[in-house]
Amino acid sequence: MADTLIRWIDGQAPTEISGGTTWGMPFPRGTVPGVEGLTVTDATGARTRSQAWPLATWPDGSLKWAGIALPATDAPSDTYQVASDGDTATGAGQPTSDGASVTVTEGADALTVDTGVLAMVINRSGSTLFSSLVRDGREVARDARLVSILQDGVAEGAGTVGRHAFTGEVTAVVLEQSGPVRAVVRLEGKHRPDVPDSGKREWLPFVVRFYFYANARSVRMVHSFIWDGDAERDFLAGLGVRFTLPLEDQLQNRHIRIAGADGGFLTEAVRGLTGLRRDPGAEVRAAQIAGRPTPPADTWNPEVSGRLHLIPAWGDYTLSQLSADGFELRKRTTAGHGWVGISGGTRSAGFCSLSDTRGGLGVGIKDFWQSHPGQLDIRGAATGEAALTAWLYSPEAQPMDLRFYHDGLGQDTFEEQLEGLEITYEDYEPGFGNPTGIARTHELTLFAYEATPSTESQAADAASASAPALLQATPEYLHSVGVFGDWDPLDRSTPVRARLEDRLDFLFDFYAGQVEQRRWYGFWNYGDVMHTYDFDRHVWRYDVGGYAWDNSELSPDLWLWYSYLRSGRADIFRFAEAMTRHTGEVDVYHLGPWKGLGSRHNVQHWGCSAKQLRISTPAYRRFYYYLTADERTGDLLTELVDSDQNFLGLDPVRKVRPDAATYRPNRGALGVGLGTDWGSLAATWLTDWERTGNPRSRDRLLGTMADIGALKYGFLTGEALYDLDKGRFDTGREQISVSHLSAVFGLVEICSELVDLVDDPEFERAWLQYCRLFLATKEEQVEAVGQPLEGIYLTQAHSRLTAYAASRLQDRDLAARAWVSFAEGGEHLNHESAFTLRKIEPPYVLLPVDEAPTVSTNDTAQFGLAVIQNLALVGDHLD
Repeated sequence: MADTLIRWIDGQAPTEISGGTTWGMPFPRGTVPGVEGLTVTDATGARTRSQAWPLATWPDGSLKWAGIALPATDAPSDTYQVASDGDTATGAGQPTSDGASVTVTEGADALTVDTGVLAMVINRSGSTLFSSLVRDGREVARDARLVSILQDGVAEGAGTVGRHAFTGEVTAVVLEQSGPVRAVVRLEGKHRPDVPDSGKREWLPFVVRFYFYANARSVRMVHSFIWDGDAERDFLAGLGVRFTLPLEDQLQNRHIRIAGADGGFLTEAVRGLTGLRRDPGAEVRAAQIAGRPTPPADTWNPEVSGRLHLIPAWGDYTLSQLSADGFELRKRTTAGHGWVGISGGTRSAGFCSLSDTRGGLGVGIKDFWQSHPGQLDIRGAATGEAALTAWLYSPEAQPMDLRFYHDGLGQDTFEEQLEGLEITYEDYEPGFGNPTGIARTHELTLFAYEATPSTESQAADAASASAPALLQATPEYLHSVGVFGDWDPLDRSTPVRARLEDRLDFLFDFYAGQVEQRRWYGFWNYGDVMHTYDFDRHVWRYDVGGYAWDNSELSPDLWLWYSYLRSGRADIFRFAEAMTRHTGEVDVYHLGPWKGLGSRHNVQHWGCSAKQLRISTPAYRRFYYYLTADERTGDLLTELVDSDQNFLGLDPVRKVRPDAATYRPNRGALGVGLGTDWGSLAATWLTDWERTGNPRSRDRLLGTMADIGALKYGFLTGEALYDLDKGRFDTGREQISVSHLSAVFGLVEICSELVDLVDDPEFERAWLQYCRLFLATKEEQVEAVGQPLEGIYLTQAHSRLTAYAASRLQDRDLAARAWVSFAEGGEHLNHESAFTLRKIEPPYVLLPVDEAPTVSTNDTAQFGLAVIQNLALVGDHLD
């Protein structure tokens, strides 16, 4: 295998990698047998210690994707190279003599992970996430716990409601990786009431992972929980992680650091020695401000040293970020006394620390202000044991209210619900606007300090926790490997290509700007975008049924990920990352009767009664998993492995099925659509097959591909009967039924991969027939299948299909038609009329910009994909 260039996604190497780093790496088909021979070298050609593990294999068994980890270092290289040398004795994952290795010591009741710099003791069960965190022999934190607050209701007027404290109880601990460069520990549990006889049940199942790297002075923590409360009576009033910090040093040598906005920091001591009426001495003041040990008190001005007991000790600090635009800082001496305001600001970096001359703990929360309301608390800093709490949901915010937003409006029957769909585009059904089963993931970084660090170094820690440094292969290499189907790196080599690239940049900048302008932030919302704009009110239709939150409608996830693959841009990656976290967690059910299904777009992310695979599909998640080796995303992919079972419990087309009165799903005759349904199943089976080698997934994927190829009308059949036990379609169905939505939820991308991955000529023929005929003339459709196709909308998006057929068949006439269809924009769109995208600026009016592309709000997400596919497949035709 040729050497491959790996570079930092932000363009330059960070000054330090305090906790190590991991990325996903693909390899050409048939070239690398396994991870044993992988080696990593830095920009000088020197061998770098690394660890690798398989993420996916090609059908021939060769390595397709690997996760690769590098240890912590204070001098990361600008670039790296990965090669396969076939030398299993010195391959990746084999420890070398330089630097420490991660070691794991397992006992009956606990395991200890040691990076060579810090060590964490994790009990196998109980109320702590870890019982001890040690740096250089000194315990800097102990008894880390998950905490939550349940409120019984929402106070109306002057009413009061009760609050109940809960603590996370760990019930299972699994060592997922054990080093030598990287170790991963997974904990599972639920929150239990602090008062056992309170009558409150346990709730909020969670998964926590700790990530350890050789030489690391920090630990990455990924926390995920599932909402399993009753939205009508359970209101989350706080969710956080609490650490106990032992303190022994003098109060003037205990230091609080809290990150504000734009790199600013609150730097204070528990007992401050600056600003006093009497001066302790310049050396004393300078030492305290720098976080160094103050000189012995007998060297101070005695007018100060003799009156230390009269200087207040500030033991409690709070930063609360209740919106995306403002935080407040305050402090008090101790409980029972009033709070004193410190200052405020806009967007905190979400970092705080408490330390003394012998060490301490810092905690940073990724996407802190974006995921508001958040809060950082320090309590008891003037005592022997302080508490630091990183609140993921602030107890000072309004309690989380997940009740459905209207009373149903009398829509008790399918007929009435379909009427509602006609006016508000909302697919309502009683009982289906239920959030039970949605999830949320947060990422934290825990820093173990040997002494109070400089403010500059802690600012760097805060920045690294907010935007962790990431290594990635170049777009050119990713493209050369042949992963993720048909796409090309950026190309501005001709005027036509340059113009298309400019429009694609415009679209990303537009949506990124709208996230900021419209404040699409918050605990449940961050990562999503809105569906449609209201030109009369100059707002997005946030309150109009199915026009509000997008929930992956028309695959903006794919648009963003392909845009990243093509460009390698860090800003696009982080936008796509946030969307993947959101759509995979919040828009999908992870327990209950709809587990494995996602909710269609709505005013509330969980509000729509359309619970479908087209939202939960791994087609949206697999990019992030493979590019980063993220275990949490792997969990989400594993949840979906048996998602074909969902058709037994919930018919996705129950409200519009012509045979609804007689249709009775059973294991041998399930009606499964060949568009959004099979495309989602195919993505599920493909991903599971390449990740695990699962023969069930392989056989169902290959079998249903063969069955589609055997159907008389292939994909044009629209729906086929699926035998759940056999995992095969009945190939005898003869009908023609197409939908404008079938190919805009990942089907195009998955079929593109499958055609190249699997040798099945009949499947390829069926797919090319669908691509060639969807936008063909009615005369051509009649000639091919005996009747015209109905339901032809989203012309611009479907130009990709024509382009694909043109490329595979080398048909110049089809290529020309693809460009004509692409240029039509929004002329033949369902649901909304076309409009010109414009830059929207305060005070929320529309301002024209030069050469704005004409697209539809319903088609905007697909615009990017259409550009990508046309550039990749037929761009040369009109150059």
